[in-house]
Amino acid sequence: MSTRNLLVELFVEELPPKALQKLGEAFSGVLAESLKASGLLSDSSSVTTFASPRRLAAHMTGVSAKAADKQVAQKLMPATVGMDASGNATPALLKKLQALGENESAVAKLRKEHDGKADILFLDATQAGATLQEGLQKALDETLAKLPIPKVMTYQINDGWESVNFVRPAHGLVALHGSEIVPVSTLGLTAGNTTQGHRFEAKSPVVTITSADTYAQQLADEGAVIASFDARRAEIVQQLQAAADKQGLKPIDYDALLDEVTALVERPNVLLGQFEEEFLAVPQECLILTMKANQKYFPLLDASGKLTNKFLIVSNINPADPSKVIGGNERVVRPRLADAKFFFDQDRKKTLESRLAGLDKVVYHNKLGSQGERNERVVAIASAIAQQIGGDGFVAKVAQAARLSKVDLLTDMVGEFPELQGIMGRYYAQHEGLADDVAYAIEDHYRPRFAGDALPRSQVGVVVALADKLETLVGLFSIGEKPTGDKDPFALRRQALGILRMLMETELPLAFDQLIAQTLAVFNGSQDVAEAIKAFCFDRLAVNLRDQGASAQEVDAVLSLSPNQLAEVPRRLSAVQAFANLAEAPALAAANKRVSNILKKVEGDVKAEVNESLLQESAEKALHQALAETKPKADHLFETGDYTASLQALAVLKAPVDLFFDEVMVNADDPALKANRLGLLATLHQAMNRVADLSKLAS
Repeated sequence: MSTRNLLVELFVEELPPKALQKLGEAFSGVLAESLKASGLLSDSSSVTTFASPRRLAAHMTGVSAKAADKQVAQKLMPATVGMDASGNATPALLKKLQALGENESAVAKLRKEHDGKADILFLDATQAGATLQEGLQKALDETLAKLPIPKVMTYQINDGWESVNFVRPAHGLVALHGSEIVPVSTLGLTAGNTTQGHRFEAKSPVVTITSADTYAQQLADEGAVIASFDARRAEIVQQLQAAADKQGLKPIDYDALLDEVTALVERPNVLLGQFEEEFLAVPQECLILTMKANQKYFPLLDASGKLTNKFLIVSNINPADPSKVIGGNERVVRPRLADAKFFFDQDRKKTLESRLAGLDKVVYHNKLGSQGERNERVVAIASAIAQQIGGDGFVAKVAQAARLSKVDLLTDMVGEFPELQGIMGRYYAQHEGLADDVAYAIEDHYRPRFAGDALPRSQVGVVVALADKLETLVGLFSIGEKPTGDKDPFALRRQALGILRMLMETELPLAFDQLIAQTLAVFNGSQDVAEAIKAFCFDRLAVNLRDQGASAQEVDAVLSLSPNQLAEVPRRLSAVQAFANLAEAPALAAANKRVSNILKKVEGDVKAEVNESLLQESAEKALHQALAETKPKADHLFETGDYTASLQALAVLKAPVDLFFDEVMVNADDPALKANRLGLLATLHQAMNRVADLSKLAS
């Protein structure tokens, strides 16, 4: 059956920019899925997505005008229900056939098929394939119903009576199969072959699309519109880079802003603007944020990454004289920068310390008190951690940074730009002459804020960040605010991962259990809460390690020992992965699992002790001798932190362990002999499970 390419476009008023890319992908994706389900689109067909501020469109190759007919087997009912004792159709069967558009003559065509329980009646029929008009109409209806619309609008269609719901009012529909219009309709619109180009730059108000394949080129040539989101984005990147290179500068790297600007323009034109150099006295983070968030400009940086007074504007028009566009944008940005300068100047008139009392007036959580009360808890936790690491001077710096860590929430600048919390605290601390590690700790205590984010730059910052995250995690667990399913309103999973990363990557000598206990003491929490937090954190750690490529068995082997020094986890995991690659690993893991099961069944504790005089079988003597030679080496390597070598040293035990289980009866009739053999197995178990529980590697 011959095929042609298909183009579908929905022309609308300006779409929400932050949703445009997803809307475009969903529009083409659901259309294609539905057409494929109807048999009109093959698996080899390619789908191209178009999304601009005023249109959602899709181009699909190899679309059939009609789907192929197909044979279907319609399950009817059990034969005992459909046929009487004489083999005649029952009223129930005739009614069913009538509902399917068949008459009594179809009875002769029925077949029986046994389903394992009874004979079932089936009707084999030919189902006519859907026409493109039918399939596309269904696909359009499904697509509009499934679009990820952030907020629906209700508006009247052209008849002046009926109202419809959509993300924005729609004004045009194009559906072309080759050059032929497919007569489908939606949102009060009937498909045609005309659309509109750029509001101001198009050669003519209406663009008549010749065929599905000329759509993108005609819009570009006649309508001054780059219909493809990706192509428009690439054009903006190229123009930004070219304009920056001309100035010997570089545009700020900010993907979210680039996506948003791509969704705001139909044909980009990058222009250069600038502002007065006096504004550069304001911290560059403030200026960059106000330009990005409020004006959608791309600030320009010098080679060292320092902000300059130049910025790039992505305009939607391309006038012969761009000076008025540039001048208008420069006039608009100036008051924004002036506001930032005013906030910065005003904030510095009060010290951070003088603002502390204001935290008592800010509610943190109705069950956990004010930000002031929370601040006191963070200071107490941070001080307790600091005492385990450094002397009085270090403890004093940590306490000061913790005490001032949230004060910038009360400043005008952070009130205007919450994204700058911590950053402004650092600037104001430096302005007051506080030590750099204290100032940077105020900024860094929010780190890591997301996966892959940098850790705090100093030990002072790490301790304050740990205290802040521990206070959040333990405090909210203490009042029952735990994540459930995919709901995590307080981002406790992120807080837990931040704690785990800092403990693993900084290698500070901090015991995880002790940190939880110290924090829990501040809340007078119970041991049950401590266990719940530990289980939660280790679950997050397991997921994280698996995401990094470790197998579930390897992760389980390490974490089942509940290592208290989390800095050891990466080294232990690496050692387990190296051990798992040894030829002896499967047999030793299986033997270890067998040993674990034997020892679990014994009542009471089994001491890892062996009386040599009670060793009778040559196999148990050989295992005892191998352990006597191997265990001290493995233990020494373990104590020095060489976990990989420690585990690999155990490989020589494979042969004596295998021989022991082949030739020795552990559960001997003689109680003394049995106890001695259990002691030998306990010694083996102890030797093999210091780095990780190797039994977890057994399949």
